[in-house]
Amino acid sequence: MIPKIKIFTDASAVTEIRSYAAESWISGFTTNPTLMRKGGVTNYRDFAIEAIEAAENKPLSLEVVADDLQNMTAQGLLLGSWGPNVVVKIPITTTSGESCLPVVRSLLDAGITVNVTAIMTDAQVNELAEILSPDDNLIVSVFAGRIADAGVDPVPVMTRYVQWLSGLPHAELLWASPREVLNIVQASDCGCDIITVTPELLRKLDLLGTDLASFSLETVRMFYDDAKSAGLDIA
Repeated sequence: MIPKIKIFTDASAVTEIRSYAAESWISGFTTNPTLMRKGGVTNYRDFAIEAIEAAENKPLSLEVVADDLQNMTAQGLLLGSWGPNVVVKIPITTTSGESCLPVVRSLLDAGITVNVTAIMTDAQVNELAEILSPDDNLIVSVFAGRIADAGVDPVPVMTRYVQWLSGLPHAELLWASPREVLNIVQASDCGCDIITVTPELLRKLDLLGTDLASFSLETVRMFYDDAKSAGLDIA
């Protein structure tokens, strides 16, 4: 059973978007330059236009590629003009650490839905919340998976951010970079609105609710069958 949380698919190719667009349990899509590079994308506009259509009106986050505030704003305005379901993704800072919040504010004022990405600290969430109004439509993407990679439990962190954003009804908290199916359950339980899930992890969703005794037996059989297939013997 899929937890009560919006699932967005991380997509590196239009074929991935198209294959999940008709699924009612998929609420939207995200991509980024790293995913696009993985998918072999070389023409951003061609990819984006095709992806926007393939998403079938479900939200699609497209990220700017500039590293200065002026060009980020210009790129964000352009991306936002390509389709009504486009969500413009803006990193929380530039590569030099300069805050991108002025870009976020400009795009929101222009009526564009923004996805603020690569967030990992309390200060970043607080500073973002300070520039927002209750009418602003945006996604707050916190990289909970990377927080966990640093040895920090992301559950109390994300629970805290849910509370901090509670006065902003159109700000949705997104659990980014999950590492396992458990993260989907955790994100739902702590009150996150959205979680991004890779196609590889989506294929594991059928394991949710699996009887663990049966799972154990299946694992034992896998070891035994693999030993036979490999011709392993202990003389």
